[in-house]
Amino acid sequence: MQPKKNPKVDLSKNSSLYFVIGLAAILFITWQAIEWKTYEKDLYGYEALDVEDDDDEEVPITEQIKTPPPPPPPPPAPEVIEVVEDEEEVEETVIESTETNQEEIVEVVEVEEVEEDIDVPFAVIEDVPIYPGCENVSKSERRDCFQDQINKHIKKNFRYPEIAQEMGIQGRVYVQFVIAKDGQITNIRMRGPDKNLEKEAERIISKLPQMTPGKQRGRAVRVPFSIPITFRLQ
Repeated sequence: MQPKKNPKVDLSKNSSLYFVIGLAAILFITWQAIEWKTYEKDLYGYEALDVEDDDDEEVPITEQIKTPPPPPPPPPAPEVIEVVEDEEEVEETVIESTETNQEEIVEVVEVEEVEEDIDVPFAVIEDVPIYPGCENVSKSERRDCFQDQINKHIKKNFRYPEIAQEMGIQGRVYVQFVIAKDGQITNIRMRGPDKNLEKEAERIISKLPQMTPGKQRGRAVRVPFSIPITFRLQ
């Protein structure tokens, strides 16, 4: 028995080609469907408008009326000057001078001199303060006598503070004081390495006696004086 199938006709021979063609066709149709766009119709249509040219409008020619200027004002009337005879007498005003005559008495006002507290340094004062005991010394030697008596007074009244000795404190204390116009010792100031040494220096200077005050041009003045006191442990 012969087979019904024709061996020459093989449907599976070009199946892969047909599959590729069909796949390409489907992809093309799908792409066209995705890219398909629709637009709404315009609600308003555009129409051509015929615009007349109104730019060339004729302007009527007008004539400018010139108004004449106003007439000038009339000239002022001349003033009438009346001549009046000078019958009234005018009193002259006499200005008296305020300057005083030489014959007037000049009052003499006496001005009292006010004494001022002037500090004159010991090195430049004319008459140095006189320490008790230097009265009989010549004027040229009173300065040296004053300093010698001050040094003797310091040595005589010197006493080393016990606290400073125990702590081993020593140094130099600079003392400044003022011999007032009445000879009293005032304004004692100290500057040293320790408070105890400063107190001792103040105690020594405060024991100075009252002196004869220094004078400048014959008038008593304040005389500042300074001296160092040395504290040294043996």
